[in-house]
Formats: sequence, structure tokens, C-alpha cells
Amino acid sequence: MKNLANLMAVATLALLAASCGKLGKSSGLPNDGQLHGVAPGSKYVLPKPPGMVYIPPGTFHMGPSDEDMNYAFTARNKQVSINGFWMDATEITNNEYRQFVSYVRDSIAAKQLGFVKQVDGEEFVDWTKAKTIKYGDKATMEKLEAIMVTPENRIFGKKVLDPAKMIYHSETFDLKEAAKRENASRPVSAFIIKTDTRIYPDTLCWIRDFSYSYNEPMTKRYFSHPAYGNYPVVGINWKQAVAFCEWRTKYLNSFLESKKRITESDFRLPTEAEWEYAARGGRSQSMFPWGNYYLRNKKGCLLANFKPGRGNYPEDGGFYTVRADAYWPNDFGLYNMAGNVAEWTSSLYYEGGYNFQHDMNPDIRWNAKDTDPPRMKRKVLRGGSWKDVGFFLQTGTRSYEYQDTTKSYIGFRCVIDLPPVQQR
Repeated sequence: MKNLANLMAVATLALLAASCGKLGKSSGLPNDGQLHGVAPGSKYVLPKPPGMVYIPPGTFHMGPSDEDMNYAFTARNKQVSINGFWMDATEITNNEYRQFVSYVRDSIAAKQLGFVKQVDGEEFVDWTKAKTIKYGDKATMEKLEAIMVTPENRIFGKKVLDPAKMIYHSETFDLKEAAKRENASRPVSAFIIKTDTRIYPDTLCWIRDFSYSYNEPMTKRYFSHPAYGNYPVVGINWKQAVAFCEWRTKYLNSFLESKKRITESDFRLPTEAEWEYAARGGRSQSMFPWGNYYLRNKKGCLLANFKPGRGNYPEDGGFYTVRADAYWPNDFGLYNMAGNVAEWTSSLYYEGGYNFQHDMNPDIRWNAKDTDPPRMKRKVLRGGSWKDVGFFLQTGTRSYEYQDTTKSYIGFRCVIDLPPVQQR
């Protein structure tokens, strides 16, 4: 793949030049004509990512740990091996997602106000000035008219930012497509994916999900009120979750580059296999993250946030969602891998996928376009939620939702591929 190889070579040389200066001159190597090697960057290694835990590599039996009660055969038991990775200890919270929304809001507003700077002919947001934006200032709000709700959509004429204008632009490289032999002669630009995503949560899902049910207070308050700051964010479709991961990667690597440090791996959604392996916490054949076979401990206390019995929602301590760090974590230190909110994975939902996917880091992906048929837009959901019965809390239970759908019971968490030992 000549084009791709050239791209990688150029990127590597650029990285070497940026981190080591001229090759062989500033690296401190002796000029003795012998092979000593040149490091690609500084010895700095990213410390433990805040809020994440390391999931060590291992092997487990993926699929039902008990009888397949549906006899659907969509999750046949199969032994697979998973490489190590870091995973968020909790689901992404409202506060954490609000940081993303605030970043997008400030970057759009900064461009509207002319708070930009030119670097090598490209335009970038001047974040020093962007941090000074006063959204309550009348003069500032007048300059931001283009991203406000239109006059006919205002209540009592109040000017507020239009959530539909909160759009995140991302540019990623599709390595999986570029690696295909039939694409060897295609230009590099063919594998660059440019995406614009509306990133504000769909708060109306609280009403839409439940017919003949009064849930308006959750629509009005769940994402905007500080009382729910540490609760898992919901109303996020799969595309928005992916956009969050791409922003989180850019946010981290921009900081590392500003400190002249080597950039790190991408944040991403876990694959279905990674999620199940992490949820089991090293218990390969257990039905639940805490073991077998019950949803209560020996004192009779429920171990997760779900729909107990025939609908006694508050019995487990939460009517709707609960804090993202509620209940005891599993043996890997992960909270709410069963219940609270179901979680997006990166994997395509295909009924027979277990029969042919690899036994090493199994994964089935499909970057579905808007024009693709609905069945190609199904993404695997795992973990069950606050409104689900106990069956969906099992580590081997799989379900799906369409990638452009938002629900009041679906959230997500991120993973990143980093070394297990983090030293400064």
C-alpha cells in the first residue's frame, strides 16, 4: 500500500523531527559508527488517566454463562483472548459530557467573535480569548445572534444558544479500510473521514420513551441541573458517543503537543468483547459482574439499579438512574457494569457474528452511512439499565439499538490503549 506507507513514513519523520531535533545530533548518541537506535520521542509516558482503571490481558468464555433461555443462538459461548486496555471506571457523567458541550460552544462562539489566530496558514481558535467570553453580556449575545434560537422560537424573548447549532467537526483516518489490499492504489484522502455531529443530548427522550407516563421533570432538569452532575449522561446516540471519544483524543493530544510530548492512542468505545471481558472482572463463567446467581446479597440488598420484581423501581435505591459510582465495583474496579444505563459499544450487531469472528480481540465494525439499510445501523448494547429486568444485567446478554437513536436509558464509557505500567 504505497500511498498509505508514504503517509505513515512522512508522519513518522515529522514526529522524529518534532521530538528529537535533527536525527543523530540532539539524541545524545555516540558518533562511533555503531547501531544504537533512535527513540521516536521523549521518555515521558502518560500517567494513569484520571477516572480510568487498567483491564489486564486475559482469556475468557464470551457468551451466556447459563442456559440460552431465548434459544436465539445470537451469543454462542466461545473462548476468546483480549489485550489489555484502560477503561472508564464509571459511565460518562453529565458533568463530563458538559465539558465537551462547553468546548464546542466556546469554539463556535470564538469564531463568531473573531477570536482566532493564524498558524502556518490555518485558522485556530485563540483559547486565551475564548475563555473570556461572557455569555450573560448583552453586547456579546448580540454578536452571537447567528447561533441563538430565532426570535419566533424564544419564550418571553429570552436569547439562548440554539442546541442544534452545537456541531462538532471531526476528521479521522480509517485504518481498517486503508489496510485492505484492494485499496492499495487509492489516494490517502480516500480514507479521511470528515464528520459534523450535533452533540447536544436529546433531553426529550425522557418523554418519548414512555407513553402515558409523566417524566417532564427529567426532561427539564436531568442534563442541566447540578444535582444530576455525577449521574450518567443519557439521550446520546452512538454517533455522539463516537464524537465525544474523538474530541477527548484531540483534547488530550493537543495538550501533549503543546508540552512537546509524544501523542497517545485514541479514546474510543469498547468493542463488545472488551466490554464483556471487563464486566466479568476476571470471573470467566459468572452470570453477573459480582458472580452467580442472584441479584441480591446475603442481606437481601439489591446489587444493581434495574427493574426489580414486577416494577418496584425505587426498591434498589433509585427510581430512574443513580450516581455513576453507586453500588460496589466489580473485581476490576468498574462501577455499574450491570444496570443503571445500558452502554454503547463500537461493534455492529450481527446475529451470527460469534460464529466467524476471530478469537483474538474479536470485533465486527461497520461505519454505516445514512443511506445504509437499518439493519446495518444496529450497534451492540450491553449491561442493561434502570428500566430493564434482571435478564439484561447478565454479562453474556446482548441487545442492540440503532446508531442514530437516543434513549433515556443508554449511556457509554470510553477505553484507551495504553501500557499497563504508567511511570513519569
